Amino acid sequence: MKLVTYRINHAPAGLGFVEENMIIDAEKLGHIKNSPLPNNMLDFIDLGIEGINHAVRLLNTATKEELLDCSIPIGNATLLAPIPKPRKNIFGIGLNYTEHVAESARTLDTSKELPQQPVIFSKPTSAVTGPDTDIIHNQKITKQLDYEVELAVVIGKGGKNIAKENAMDHVYGYTVINDISARDCRRAGQWIVSKGQDTFAPMGPVLVTRDEIKNPHNLNLSLKLNGIEKQNSNTKFMLFNINDLIHDLSTVFTLETGDIIATGTPAGVGAGRDPQEFMWPGDIVEATVEGIGTLKNTIVDSEKI
Repeated sequence: MKLVTYRINHAPAGLGFVEENMIIDAEKLGHIKNSPLPNNMLDFIDLGIEGINHAVRLLNTATKEELLDCSIPIGNATLLAPIPKPRKNIFGIGLNYTEHVAESARTLDTSKELPQQPVIFSKPTSAVTGPDTDIIHNQKITKQLDYEVELAVVIGKGGKNIAKENAMDHVYGYTVINDISARDCRRAGQWIVSKGQDTFAPMGPVLVTRDEIKNPHNLNLSLKLNGIEKQNSNTKFMLFNINDLIHDLSTVFTLETGDIIATGTPAGVGAGRDPQEFMWPGDIVEATVEGIGTLKNTIVDSEKI
């Protein structure tokens, strides 16, 4: 299933199922079928595979008239981040593609050696924003605003010390994250100021459930800045794959339903280019992951908000 969090005008946000170019409102569908469904993404994720199967049954048994009564064209809706307010910080993974390790060592003073364990940081929930929203550039804080297209994994079943061979059983689905980074805001090797500023975690446009992505370790991902391609790679080039990441994270933290893991970015970031290329107000950045979609955002000056 393709799931969205959406809003019509100034109405409260709702949960929707995307079919073709329509959004079917989950709560309204449940009401029509006299079989309740949640009105928000986290509550739906909490239901696990049983919730997905229940929703599919309702969709499959609904008449055309019933579906029309709870549907709107996707173009008439404003899509929010699939999980607008995560319960916890997003887990970020740094230096998870070989060529990105090399370019970072050249320009960001990180080690040229390949990591022996996943490099973990976090992005606050206040950093989350959705598709077609503004990324705030505070030039008093940074002159080096950068992009990073990433596949994001959403946890559907929590756990501690999860074995690698069982890790995929804990995945609910996938979305796109652009790990916006202020390269000149690292502090004594710590990344949260660089990575965690408001709007530095654009996410979306949809959350795709695990069954829709047959092999998450063979997905093309790319990024364009002002229409020009800057990144183009494939998730098969991750140093630590999703199984590795879930296992490693769960040995340190208890993973919980709704947790989000941003799995790292390939080469081509602005800081790694010669000369370096950073983002400025007016720039448009588009992050794409195969099977999920394109996440588009505009850079704006904080002084003009």
